[in-house]
Amino acid sequence: MASKSSGGRVDLPEFFADLVRCETRLYNALNDRLRERHGIVTSQFEFLRFLRDHPGSRVADLAAEFAIGIGATSKGIDRLEKQAWVVRRNNPSDRRSSLLDLTDGGLRLVEAAEATFAETLAELTADVLDGPSGLAAVQALSALRSALEHDRIGMPTG
Repeated sequence: MASKSSGGRVDLPEFFADLVRCETRLYNALNDRLRERHGIVTSQFEFLRFLRDHPGSRVADLAAEFAIGIGATSKGIDRLEKQAWVVRRNNPSDRRSSLLDLTDGGLRLVEAAEATFAETLAELTADVLDGPSGLAAVQALSALRSALEHDRIGMPTG
């Protein structure tokens, strides 16, 4: 757990370790539950949910949203397309890219998986995030994410 060093300052290496380990454990637990109930993993769920909420997106749009490389994003979309959950269509304004949409099956899957995702996340975090200190933690992480995204820090180069 993140400890304060003398003078009330946050121990940044401990904060980083806590942040990364929490993310990894939550992600893995969500992977397990989504795989068990819906046959998908968290990254697939996130792609499907993004495409549901942003139809007609490009691979580059997903890569930017999730701060991952274009190649990895394209491979992830290939897997979703192979399962007939996503379709690519020609981009009329740029022949080099495609526009992505969910199929009816992809939409049904993400809708079902969303309930599992929300239920599992609530189950794993409610005891800690309920109350004022949880709200403060959520607000602090949101502000940190906004600052990093505003300055485009941590974006892949390829």
